[in-house]
Amino acid sequence: MSDLFDPMLAAGPVRAEVSDAAWLRGLLDEEAALAGAEADAGVIPREHADRIAAVARDGRFDAAAIGAQSVGVGNPAAPLVRELTAQVGGEAGRVVHLGATSQDIVDTAAMLVSARAAQVLIAEAEACADRLAELARAHAGTVQAGRTLLQQALPVTFGFQVAGWLSGLDAAADRLRAQRFAVQLGGATGTLASLGEQGPEVLAAFARRLGLGEPVVPWHTERTRIAELAGALGELSGVVAGISRSLVLLAQTEVGEIAEVAEGSGGSSTMPHKRNPVAAVAANAAAQQAPGLVATLLGAMAQEHQRAAGSWHAEWRPLTELFRSTGSAVHWLRTSLDRLQVDADRMRANLDITRGALLSERVTTALAASTGRLEAHDAVSACTRRALAGEGELADLLAADELVGKHLTRERIGELLDPAGYLGSARVFVERALAAHEKRKGTP
Repeated sequence: MSDLFDPMLAAGPVRAEVSDAAWLRGLLDEEAALAGAEADAGVIPREHADRIAAVARDGRFDAAAIGAQSVGVGNPAAPLVRELTAQVGGEAGRVVHLGATSQDIVDTAAMLVSARAAQVLIAEAEACADRLAELARAHAGTVQAGRTLLQQALPVTFGFQVAGWLSGLDAAADRLRAQRFAVQLGGATGTLASLGEQGPEVLAAFARRLGLGEPVVPWHTERTRIAELAGALGELSGVVAGISRSLVLLAQTEVGEIAEVAEGSGGSSTMPHKRNPVAAVAANAAAQQAPGLVATLLGAMAQEHQRAAGSWHAEWRPLTELFRSTGSAVHWLRTSLDRLQVDADRMRANLDITRGALLSERVTTALAASTGRLEAHDAVSACTRRALAGEGELADLLAADELVGKHLTRERIGELLDPAGYLGSARVFVERALAAHEKRKGTP
């Protein structure tokens, strides 16, 4: 946690959902649910479960003190259980944490915290997607230079580019929504031996009370749930990184096709003229934290026997940080999109930088029907080189060319060089992306 850097790299509402307070609440909610489940199964008296739940809800617990005490046992669950037991007191205190092991408590809290944080993160991602849908719809016909390898290629529309962003963001949100958040309850080695024959019944009631899935078997060293969650968060961060990087490039002074417009944002400490797309920059910075964190969580999957020595412990911080950074990335993307100003005139003007060469392929195709592909290619290429060298407008040079002028009129050449006439199925794809987005939301 950093007061200096968190406002940029841990921004947005997801941060609070994975804070120390949120983790502590998850641990306490889990202990209350465990006692309630054991009462449901007749393992402990109902009044004891109610007492444990009341203290877990209203008691005073110090996360810093619990963390400091955790070094003696290797996890925060044990000191929390000791403190909870002391505050519950009496006969009810004797059945706090009954049948569970520390990893059951921490893993289940991780699932609770993750499920809660995921809901907030999904809502943020959906808000971004809705804004992208608005932009795609508004700019379905706004012609723009398509760019491959950072060079102008064939024309597209800004709406088409945004539709691609929308499709990716929707897919990433869907993957996060599909995560397998499940309780963990296995006891010392996963067999729930201390609960006797009532173990499976307690497990089922435990899952119901927390609104989480019931696993087929305890997953103390089977970490596919954590790996899948890491992958989903990494995927969402990757989508945001791609969008934000494109926004930053489109906002370059020499391109100037979009800008972030917000009072008090975008300045420089030394250069008054700067208009930096700071929200998109922050989104990209936060998103780029994800690959290393995902790699750590995947590496921690190698866990031995029934309980791991170190690999399990290695998950806690990177999982928390991955939620923080991904949440920040999505938050800043949403901010950037809300500030976005699109310059359609600049997009159209940038198409003319190549003096018409952008559409030379189209002229070649039209000419080849009469002359053959190689002859057409050579003639159009020669005219294009001359145009790029500043010898004149490409349309005029083509019309004056002996071969090209014989088969194509000046008017027809002008039509072929019009970017708006060579957009393929761009509008269709925009409409498909919008329809898919609306279907996901259940909108008629």
